[in-house]
Amino acid sequence: MAEEGKPRVREYMTQEVSTVSLDDTVADVARRIDESDDHSGFPVTDGRRVEGFVSARDLLLADDHEPMFRVMSDEILVAHPEMAVQDAARVILRSGIQKLPVVDDAGHLVGIISNADVIRSQIERATPSKVDKLTRTLESIHDVTAREERREVDLADLTPTQDTVYADELEGRIYELRRGLAEPLVVIDNGGGRSPSQSTVEDFGGSAGDEQQPTLLLADGHHRVKAAERIGVDTMDAYVIVLDQPVDLGMARTAEKSDLSSIEDIEVVDYGAHPLVETTKRLQEDPE
Repeated sequence: MAEEGKPRVREYMTQEVSTVSLDDTVADVARRIDESDDHSGFPVTDGRRVEGFVSARDLLLADDHEPMFRVMSDEILVAHPEMAVQDAARVILRSGIQKLPVVDDAGHLVGIISNADVIRSQIERATPSKVDKLTRTLESIHDVTAREERREVDLADLTPTQDTVYADELEGRIYELRRGLAEPLVVIDNGGGRSPSQSTVEDFGGSAGDEQQPTLLLADGHHRVKAAERIGVDTMDAYVIVLDQPVDLGMARTAEKSDLSSIEDIEVVDYGAHPLVETTKRLQEDPE
């Protein structure tokens, strides 16, 4: 069982699990694997009870008519819902498998946890500390009260605060997005939780005719949103820091000076223009 405070398998496992039965044939299961983008194997169940696991490798040398109970691996590794994710990760890593069926005390299948779920658990543990630090900083600097929320945000509503991202990093972020591994964005809601259309110029201490500051500012995740734009993703999971009253944020002024109003305004540059690369070039040219 997991120690108190540690993330548990039940928090990150997928509860809806695709399975095959003991009497399904090699041909049936091979067809399902071929037609799926997500499955290279399945738990084999008798009702709710897990009896084995079958992978594409198990099917290779078997005849099409063979049933699963003849070709499946019946000595399988499983996880318990209350098992620490860290312990499940050790099993996945040391066994070389990609997924662990999750069973309850009766041996009934209740979910499945993958190496991708393990990675996600570590990402989501790291992000809240980053958000909490930024929240405390905003409260201290601007003398406001802030609360943290977790919600889906429309990317079209976000104002970026960074004007460039690097092309090579986008490929990694696209890979993460497609596999559900992307770290949540960090967004500052400078409109008290109201939608951008509900905020007024007067909310920011101005008067009619003054320019309104943007409501939703992207504080962290510029490569991720640009990657989302590339593959047609319109919304993303985010940690949102909601300020109880609008304030004049320095990052909003930075966005304004850089003419940043939407994700489209973020420029994608080649890695060769990265400042660390430029520094390396200068050191090579002038080693002294």
